[in-house]
Amino acid sequence: MINHIVLFKLKDYPKEEKAQITAELKEMLESLQKKIFEVKFIEVGVNYELESKSYDLALISHFESVNDLDAYRVHPEHLKVVERVNETTAERAAVDYYL
Repeated sequence: MINHIVLFKLKDYPKEEKAQITAELKEMLESLQKKIFEVKFIEVGVNYELESKSYDLALISHFESVNDLDAYRVHPEHLKVVERVNETTAERAAVDYYL
């Protein structure tokens, strides 16, 4: 099993817009579990402190194998989400490790 963790820092938005965008991204990311067979588990957390200097969103997802993770990375549904993430985020950090 592979654990895939990604942290996202949004661009500088007004508080209300930032809350709206984090909710949108959370919904988009969570929907991937129903759309991509290789995704075995997805959890998305929004930082409770929207004005924090740390990251705004955390994605935790599980895959059976590296091949499944690779298939997820290029899946058209994932790429749609990546496009929106790229439009709205300033920073991203990721780590993949065996469970």
